[in-house]
Amino acid sequence: MTDSIHNPKASARIAQIAGDSDGWEVFNRSREMIAAGRSVVELTQGEHDILTDPSIIDAMEASARAGATGYAPVPGVMRLRQVVADRLTERTGVTTGPENVMITPGGQSALFAAHMAACDPGDRALFIDPYYATYPGTIRATGANAVPVVTRPEDGFQPRPADIAGLATGARSLLINSPNNPTGGVYGRTVLEGIAEIVTRNGMWLISDEVYDTQVWDGSHLSSRALPGMTERTLVVGSMSKSHAMTGSRVGWIVGPAPVIANLIDLATVTTYGVPGFLQDAAVFALTQDRSFEETIAAPFRRRREIATRILGQRQGLRLHKASAAMYVMVDVRATGLSGEDFANRLLDDHGIAVMPGESFGLATAGHLRIALTVDDARLEAALTTLAEMADALAREARAVPG
Repeated sequence: MTDSIHNPKASARIAQIAGDSDGWEVFNRSREMIAAGRSVVELTQGEHDILTDPSIIDAMEASARAGATGYAPVPGVMRLRQVVADRLTERTGVTTGPENVMITPGGQSALFAAHMAACDPGDRALFIDPYYATYPGTIRATGANAVPVVTRPEDGFQPRPADIAGLATGARSLLINSPNNPTGGVYGRTVLEGIAEIVTRNGMWLISDEVYDTQVWDGSHLSSRALPGMTERTLVVGSMSKSHAMTGSRVGWIVGPAPVIANLIDLATVTTYGVPGFLQDAAVFALTQDRSFEETIAAPFRRRREIATRILGQRQGLRLHKASAAMYVMVDVRATGLSGEDFANRLLDDHGIAVMPGESFGLATAGHLRIALTVDDARLEAALTTLAEMADALAREARAVPG
């Protein structure tokens, strides 16, 4: 009798979200070491080393005490949707109304929603490699097939339109991220116009992750939604996390054509059921401050990029890729003879410094490290100096090996 009873299995869709690896092994090891009492300098996660500004917390508390602790409107409170719409109108030049905006529990939720809107199960969904570590899993979670478009270090990891075009036939969407995590690159107008031409010709959706749009050090950010003919085929992901050091508050948004936003409200009704009202009210407060508020939050990363450039530039054992934006730098450590994973693990074991191996972000950054500039200047300088000296020593050893 019991032989005929079988335990249920998890669905194939949920079981294959992570794929072969979720890319977070070094990060998880560093957290285990910290839990065991070891001192580790964490340069892994894109987490500010400052807390959310007290004025935002005050606004959050005032809203909660005033009663905004019940169910909030699923699409987001109208005041926040309007503020986000006004922000996009001002900063991109594209007329945007609250009907084009849905508030989400952070940018990650918006990425999932965007692919649910763009793709049916079995569809091909393109994304640029290197990529933020959750991208392939997010696509797989929707039932779509995640297809990378691999860039090249010699191009500064900027995608070549010809490479996208070669994979675009029959695809339903393309996910891009500029300003970029992990590379700190910013896509220029020529690259974005090439992307726009391809997605238009192939009837695709463009999903544009723009959560680092307030952290641009060189040049300027251009939203692909602002290009001619792209407003009706682009879904933009935004968030309070990076611009206002509100990573734990989980307030993001998706911006797109009104009919698609209406469909996404249906999705939110049966999944997230909205974002707490007191968090949204705090976001309204934060977004209505002077732009200098955001500049103050971004300033440490601009300064630390200069520290990283000074210490990591012109080294024997590594090559620093120029970072034009975001809170990271990317370095090539292939001259050491180690993979990015091996270098990161040795750095963690020998020196208590945790960085993300480039392999966590795709094929293009194999043999690289992503370094988050997320500790105070003095600790960062010391950690980068140790990393650089280790790389130089390993490179000397690699050159000394015969053959």
